[in-house]
Amino acid sequence: MTTEARILVALRAAGPEGVSGAELAERLGISRAAVWAHIEELRSLGFEIEASPHRGYRLLHSPDRLLADDLLARLAGQVRVVGREIRVFARTASTNDVVERLARDGAAEGVVVFAEEQTHGRGRLGRSWISPAGKGLWFSVLLRPRLRPDQATQITVMAATALCRALQAETGLPLAIKWPNDLTCQGRKVAGVLTELSADPDSIRHVVVGIGVDVNLERKDFPADLRQLATSLRLELGRPLDRPPLAAAVLRALDDDYRRITAGQFRAVADEWARQCTTLGRRVTIVWGARRLEGWAEALDDTGALLVRTEHGHLERVLGGDVTLER
Repeated sequence: MTTEARILVALRAAGPEGVSGAELAERLGISRAAVWAHIEELRSLGFEIEASPHRGYRLLHSPDRLLADDLLARLAGQVRVVGREIRVFARTASTNDVVERLARDGAAEGVVVFAEEQTHGRGRLGRSWISPAGKGLWFSVLLRPRLRPDQATQITVMAATALCRALQAETGLPLAIKWPNDLTCQGRKVAGVLTELSADPDSIRHVVVGIGVDVNLERKDFPADLRQLATSLRLELGRPLDRPPLAAAVLRALDDDYRRITAGQFRAVADEWARQCTTLGRRVTIVWGARRLEGWAEALDDTGALLVRTEHGHLERVLGGDVTLER
């Protein structure tokens, strides 16, 4: 953790009481002049830090910017895997592509890459994902789970469950999961998960979990053909949200649920997913490739696949596809 991140941890822990420059210098093993220089660097990034001869330094306001030091400070001591390393880009084509390159270079699991803007963000089946600058959470996580390739869907289920729980806790909105990877609010898509896999025949080498959350998009930010299908947290709440605390909450939830998956507790995660899912118990039409399946969505199996009961009573196992919920 950088010195700036450690200062932010100390300032947030001190709260309104503040922390003196002398105490910061002692904790960090640097001079008071160096503390002042780091405080000035944080101020230049948009942090409002008060300096008082009686109270020392107090953090009054944090900017709505995604900064690696700030996010690491918010997660300090709270995560084991997801978020132990964070990188932030002002602009990139796709965070999934960045993390895929890191994975091939041998990066450890848990690294998270955020972008303030994606120029070629994508969803499932190669569809584009609108990712305007400073309006959302566009990020990817590198995982190296000890799972078989046929269990990879567990990661998508885990990510959707954690994302839904974190966003609900932070906003109070009635969010729901639509199989296989969408989060909706009042029937409109507000977030999505894209899981990309690299595997050998009997084991997973790595998984890149891409997540997009429409946080502060306004109606004008969506293409005309999506305005009736998509929404944002801001539109639903009627006010903008600060993204850094939201990002930290999502990373904590992902770390919690990844630990559950790796500890063999997928069934508990799947049960929570089922409680939040609008697909189960509904009549569905699923299309993937040239195949079309109609039936009733019943449950997830132990690998994370959706079980669909056809009109002839057969139970079909489905790993992905475009789903339409019949009214």
